[in-house]
Amino acid sequence: MNTAVSSYVHGASANPLLGATIGQAFDQAARDWGDRLALVSRHQDIRWSYAELKEKVDAYAAAFVAMGLAPGERIGIWSHNCAEWIITQYASAKAGLILVNINPAYQRSEVSYALAKVGCRALVVMPRHASSDYLAMLQEIAPELADAEPGQLKSAALPQLSTIVRLGTDKTPGMFNFDDLPALAGAADQQRIRELAPLLQADEPINIQFTSGTTGRPKGATLSHHNILNNGYFVGEGMQLEVEDRICVPVPLYHCFGMVMGNLAAVTHGCAVVYPAGAFEPTATLEAVAVERCTALFGVPTMFIAEMGLPEFADYDLGSLRTGIMAGSPCPQAVMQRVIDEMHMDEVTIAYGMTETSPVSCQTAVDDALEARVATVGRVHPHLELKIVDELGRVVPRGEPGEFCTRGYSVMLGYWDDDQRTHEAIDAARWMHTGDLAVMDAAGYCRIVGRLKDMVIRGGENIYPREIEEFLYRHPAVADVQVIGVPDERFGEELCAWVQLTADGEVDEAGLRAFCEGEIAHYKIPRHFRFVEGFPLTVTGKVQKYRMREAMIEELGIAER
Repeated sequence: MNTAVSSYVHGASANPLLGATIGQAFDQAARDWGDRLALVSRHQDIRWSYAELKEKVDAYAAAFVAMGLAPGERIGIWSHNCAEWIITQYASAKAGLILVNINPAYQRSEVSYALAKVGCRALVVMPRHASSDYLAMLQEIAPELADAEPGQLKSAALPQLSTIVRLGTDKTPGMFNFDDLPALAGAADQQRIRELAPLLQADEPINIQFTSGTTGRPKGATLSHHNILNNGYFVGEGMQLEVEDRICVPVPLYHCFGMVMGNLAAVTHGCAVVYPAGAFEPTATLEAVAVERCTALFGVPTMFIAEMGLPEFADYDLGSLRTGIMAGSPCPQAVMQRVIDEMHMDEVTIAYGMTETSPVSCQTAVDDALEARVATVGRVHPHLELKIVDELGRVVPRGEPGEFCTRGYSVMLGYWDDDQRTHEAIDAARWMHTGDLAVMDAAGYCRIVGRLKDMVIRGGENIYPREIEEFLYRHPAVADVQVIGVPDERFGEELCAWVQLTADGEVDEAGLRAFCEGEIAHYKIPRHFRFVEGFPLTVTGKVQKYRMREAMIEELGIAER
């Protein structure tokens, strides 16, 4: 095969992979940059240097040992962004524990499933947020808490869970308080952490993140030190991070975007992370950037749209911004242009990946041409391979769409206790099949054109919703748009566009149809338009197209095919 024209590339790099564990990398950061700022948690009024953060991390690592937690056991964290999250991330790594990220949007049955699936021994939990009362949910799952001593829970529903640690100062029966944990540890526990440092190995599992599917139970993607430490490092390299940088992290820590691309990118480059609030708030994010003089800002496109949509947006001094990452879903070209022009993020990068790949496989460069940064997800990351394949698994020529597959250090160890679904996702040659449709150009840049399951087949024509969305974004009254396929008796499927208008936008269905006529093929013009205030989203801001499809099937009274 002539690889010069096939959709296969590898990220050759003179920059070597890191062979350290996360604990070793953190300790090195504290030695190199002890007096430099490591963390700002604005909603908690916390500012810690690397030396101060290390003191707390070491105290909690020893506390985890004192609580009887052994290397390889699982400790969950069910919380929005806070200083306790990053402490738990690094302390659990130094103790050899596997950190299990629990989605703050989970309700009782979901958290019960997640904790049981991976056999969590311990759980760190925030008391409540918005309408979610996390402590009440746990008390319903494990009523034995009412009479249990902290650390001695014996739950019928969760037999492996012995220890629950709550945040805050209030007392809850059967639970430790996070702030009280360091007092549990003695000199022997601290010595045990020092002894573990050279024993723990980079290829061992250190993190489990649940991936939400549209059907079936969530899968626990199991990631090693090597997976996520290196991905954080090379994401930071892609942004050209240096010790003076400050990364504003309004994205959730329970997801790779926050804990890997934020926390681990920072710790491998000696820069600081800034948490604007517990959960995403556009005003708090802009205030954090302006006050803390952040140089990098993270977000999914919907977050940037919300920030720039604030009436007082122009009042914030964002001149310190240089770079950042937009990821999670494709970015409209018009939004990207405003981010560069109005938020001063001339070196903003686009990143693409998935939880199962730690997460980033492709990233644009800070000096890429604007067209590459708005129309593609960049090129393959260092030390990774990628290929675009057809339905038979054959590599397609450049310019032809197919499934995006990647291989290398970033591919997860597997789904926890689920060999069948692991083998469905990772083939015998260790290629991760993403389920995303992509096109690679002659220079190796990739465009994501949709999901395999999102591709619409109308009367035999393959239609990629992303193409239609990009076209409709050009209308000045359109703030955001999502295109889906809905069943149709005649054509098999028809296109449906959900449209969110700008604050002063005025256009109706006829106006959008007229905008499309003569510009795109007739079969690409949506049959159905719906004007909406927003879209169903995950906690990370990803649009849930399957819920849109379900809503349209019900509204139109049509049968699923």
